[in-house]
Amino acid sequence: MANNTTTEVRATAKYVRMAPRKTRMVVDMIRNLPVAKALEVLQFSTRAAAEPVNKVLRSAIANAVNNNGLRADDLYVKLAYVDEGPTLKRIRPRAKGSASRINKRMSHITVVVAPRKEA
Repeated sequence: MANNTTTEVRATAKYVRMAPRKTRMVVDMIRNLPVAKALEVLQFSTRAAAEPVNKVLRSAIANAVNNNGLRADDLYVKLAYVDEGPTLKRIRPRAKGSASRINKRMSHITVVVAPRKEA
C-alpha cells in the first residue's frame, strides 16, 4: 500500500462445471464496470453462469477489502476472463451399436478488481 503502483486483487474459481463458451458471455457483461453495477448486472441476469461469476466477483471484492485495505466503492472490474478446464468425456449409446461422445466441459473463472483512478 505504500508504493504507488496499481493494486490489483484477483479471485479465481477453478473446475466450475459449466462450459467456458457460455460462461464467457456472462463475464463479457461485467468487464470494466464498477463493482456495484457489475453485481447488479449479475443479480438480474437470467444465465446460469451468472451465479458462479457472482461468487468470484464477491470473493475478489472481499480480498480487496480485507487483505489490501481498499474501499469497495472505489473498485471496478479491471479484468475478467474464463479459461478452459479439463473435459469429462462421456459416451451416449446410439443406433446399431455405435456411440457418440459427450464432452462435459469445465471453466476456470478469474476476476481482477482494481481501484478506479480519479483524473
